[in-house]
Amino acid sequence: MREASLNFLRTLVNTPSPVGHEVRGQRVWLDYVKQFADETFSDAYGNCVAVLNKGGGPRLMLAAHADEIAMAVNYISEEGFIYVRKMGGVDPAITKAQRVVIHTRQGAVKGVVGNVAPHLMKDEKDVRTPKIHDLFIDIGVCNRKEAEGLVRIGDPITLADEFDILRGDLAVARAFDNRVGTFAVAETLRLLKEGKVKLNAEVCAVSNVQEEVGLLGARQIAYSLKPDVALVVDVTHATDYPTVNKAQHGDIKIGGGPAVTHGGCNHPDVVARLEQIARTKKISLQHEAMSSTSGTDTDVIFWTRGGIPSALISLPNRYMHSPVEVVSLADLELIPELMAAFAASLKAKEEFKVKI
Repeated sequence: MREASLNFLRTLVNTPSPVGHEVRGQRVWLDYVKQFADETFSDAYGNCVAVLNKGGGPRLMLAAHADEIAMAVNYISEEGFIYVRKMGGVDPAITKAQRVVIHTRQGAVKGVVGNVAPHLMKDEKDVRTPKIHDLFIDIGVCNRKEAEGLVRIGDPITLADEFDILRGDLAVARAFDNRVGTFAVAETLRLLKEGKVKLNAEVCAVSNVQEEVGLLGARQIAYSLKPDVALVVDVTHATDYPTVNKAQHGDIKIGGGPAVTHGGCNHPDVVARLEQIARTKKISLQHEAMSSTSGTDTDVIFWTRGGIPSALISLPNRYMHSPVEVVSLADLELIPELMAAFAASLKAKEEFKVKI
C-alpha cells in the first residue's frame, strides 16, 4: 500500500469515532478526500459526501459507515465508579480489564474497566458472563463529586487499542468496522482522479454515520442524494479460524479477496457487473449468501425512494466487534480498484433494472 494511503488509514482508524459522535473521524476523512473531489459537504447529522464529475449521470453512490461501536457514561456511583450503556454491538465479556478513553467536552479522560481478581472469587459459581450493566470503569478518583468534575452522563467511551501491523499485510486494530469502508470509498475517488479516468457517472463517495445503532445515517443520505445505483462497503466475518462453523456461516478467508453478497438487497445486475469487472481485472472475489437481511447499510439504501439498485462489497475481518480485528491490507486495496472500474464502466444514463 502506498505510504500516504497507509498513513491515512492509520489516522482514520486511530481517531475515535463512536456512534453518534463521529465528528473527529469525519474531519479526518473530509480533509483527505477533498483533494480528489469537485466538492465536499456534510448534512445535519454529519453524513459526509465528496463528489467527482458533478453533473454527470447516472449518479453512483459509494457508501460506508464512519461510526464504531462504543459505550456511554450511564451512572456514577458514590465511590466514583462509572457504569455504562452500550452503543452498538459491544461484547461485555471481552470489554472487562480493558483500557478505555472517555471523550468529554474538556478532552480525553483515561480509565480502566474493572475486573475482579480470580483470588477473590468464592467459588466457580461466581464466574459468569457479564452483562453490560455489570461493567464499571475506574478513572482514579475517590468519589462521585470528583468524577463529575471530569465526566458527565452521556459521554462516549472507546477502547484504547490502535492500529498495528500484525505480520506481512495483516493489520490489527479496533474499529476496522468500518473505517476500512470509508477508506475504500475515499481511495476510489483518488484512483479515478489521479488516473484521469473518463467518467460518464457522477460519483458520490459517502462516509455516513450511525450504522451500528440502526443503519440510520445511510437512510438519511440515500434519501437526500437520490442515487441511481449504490455500492456499499463494509466488513464481513472471516471464518478461517478455530471454532467457527463454516457450514453455518460460510467459507470466507482473509487473503482471498473481497466478498460480494448474493440475494435480497443485492441487485443481480449490479452484482453481475462487479463479477464481470473482477474477471477482467483479475481480482479474486469471494461469495456470500444472505437470507432476509445483510446487516449492513445496503438493507436501507436499496429500498429508499422506490428502490435503488445496490450491491454490497465486504472486506473479510477476523474477530469482529473486538479490540483485535484483523484484516488483510492486500484484500482492502482490491476494493477501490473494483469500485473505480465499476464507476468507469457506467454508460451515460445507464439504468439497472431486473428483466422480466
